[in-house]
Amino acid sequence: MKKKAVFSWSTGKDSALALHSILKQKEYEIVSLVTTVTEDYGRVSMHGLRVELLDRQAQSIGIPLKKIFIPKECTNEIYEKSFSDGMQEYIDSGIRNIVFGDIFLEDVKNYRLKQMDQIGMKCIFPIWHENSLELANRFIDQGFRAKTICVDSKVLGEQFAGIEYDRSFLSQLPDNIDKCGENGEFHTFTYDGPYFKNRVECKAGDIVLRNDRFYYCDILINK
Repeated sequence: MKKKAVFSWSTGKDSALALHSILKQKEYEIVSLVTTVTEDYGRVSMHGLRVELLDRQAQSIGIPLKKIFIPKECTNEIYEKSFSDGMQEYIDSGIRNIVFGDIFLEDVKNYRLKQMDQIGMKCIFPIWHENSLELANRFIDQGFRAKTICVDSKVLGEQFAGIEYDRSFLSQLPDNIDKCGENGEFHTFTYDGPYFKNRVECKAGDIVLRNDRFYYCDILINK
């Protein structure tokens, strides 16, 4: 009998790969995707994706989606309480597993382990310590499609925002940039893949610089 789990869903390539891995293992049944949304903006807190695209993505994947809402001026304490409160319905129903798509950042992993242990949940990391270049190539080879939605201007230029995450993109990355952007160099939105029922039709919109650091591309629904 499969163990039930929820999946901490970022909408990006690492989450997509981790979900693919956990689905193939057949040890866990993913009962819900969980995504943090900034309520004031109606966008994914991680990288500003419009919530309408998040909804379409989840519908195509075919797994229920739970949004955890946080305010625009969100302290770490507020975030942790909001996330813990959001997990309570799963805990009450006996679900004790949560999946993350982290690759190699030990401090992030330790933070998640501590936070989830406090509410009695076990963390699962399906792609932990896999090679970033191998993961990037696997993502492309398995038929996933993604666009970059946010890049850090300290390490990458505006031209890297709003484009396809493909081998051309990888070939243009400076040598010191992780191929999966695991250090926060860039974030992506996955709009197609092997377990998607339909491609999420989307296109790159305007690019803006926020906080004098991050280039955000407003990904739009391509009607």
